[in-house]
Amino acid sequence: MSQIREIREYLRHTVELGGSDLHLTVNAPPATRVNGLLHPLEDFPLDAEQVRELILGTMNETQRATLDEDWELDYAIEVSEVGRFRGNIHFCRQNIEAVYRYIPVEIPDLSTLGHYPVMEDICHLQHGLILITGITGSGKTTTLAALVKRISELRSGTIITLEDPIEFTYQHNSSLVKQREIGRDTKDFATGLRQCMRQDPDVIIVGELRDRESMQIAITAAETGHLVISTLHTIDAPKSIERVMDLFPSDQQKQIASQLSNVLQAVICQRLLRRTDSEGRVLATEALRVNSGIQSCLRERKVEQLVGLMEIARKDGCHTIDDCLETLFTHRYISAHDVLQHCRDDRRFSPDKLAALSSKTPDK
Repeated sequence: MSQIREIREYLRHTVELGGSDLHLTVNAPPATRVNGLLHPLEDFPLDAEQVRELILGTMNETQRATLDEDWELDYAIEVSEVGRFRGNIHFCRQNIEAVYRYIPVEIPDLSTLGHYPVMEDICHLQHGLILITGITGSGKTTTLAALVKRISELRSGTIITLEDPIEFTYQHNSSLVKQREIGRDTKDFATGLRQCMRQDPDVIIVGELRDRESMQIAITAAETGHLVISTLHTIDAPKSIERVMDLFPSDQQKQIASQLSNVLQAVICQRLLRRTDSEGRVLATEALRVNSGIQSCLRERKVEQLVGLMEIARKDGCHTIDDCLETLFTHRYISAHDVLQHCRDDRRFSPDKLAALSSKTPDK
């Protein structure tokens, strides 16, 4: 039998390679994701017992009991001299498996992530709802952490986070930052949201709005003068609005649309694409910044008009994913293949258009 290493060594190797995730899967080698691609860390597969032993070695008795009861577990672990990780443990064909996401110690500055200037404007908002959206692994958590860091530097107040689990840890700076973990400090997102209204918050950070009750409380909190920031698993701004609406039964959607039109400040959608100019990935985003026209569109539930309204509201901070892809391609950051894979309107990126963009001298 091949000799496996301790999980600490696999986690260390993941960090040394610049990986984002470590996968422990039965009948496959341990693997790390680097710049979006999986790389095996051994030349042999792990069997079910080996994977089980590696995973259970990271857990305490309470966590094991939770896993036995719920069959799923999200938790955070700190590995000395390696770093902090968010773990997700789950069962596949009755075998225990896991993914560990690396959480850097340093929270990056918002200005270094590749966002448009609209993100700095968002940090100065005093109330309303902001949604950060994207697929798993698109950097939503990092953007959220950078927002919290920047807001805590800019204003004096109380920032309360609800996380499952706590990932980045924050300094207080000019604000007090109170981090609460689901399952340890409060029972669930809905309960935590309801209770934090009594804790004198100025800014409420919700790791993810997962259900109707949480979304309703978040909207109500934004209505009552708080700044609420959260994430959704959606790929663009129109689908983010549809996702919010679909959480509610049809007979409530008119009221929710009216509430949302009054409180929504921005939707930032993001994707990470492989760079062509260097190692690593580059951020591609779409930004919906609510103005009077978009507000009216939301109220009337005319989601199909959002893209057109965003295209004519660039001065208000809006841009579409196609705008961003064009800029990234012009600067030689991404390939034509990725432009066509991720664009909304492929007619905008005809072969002649791509050829013209590739010969264009990018703006400084």
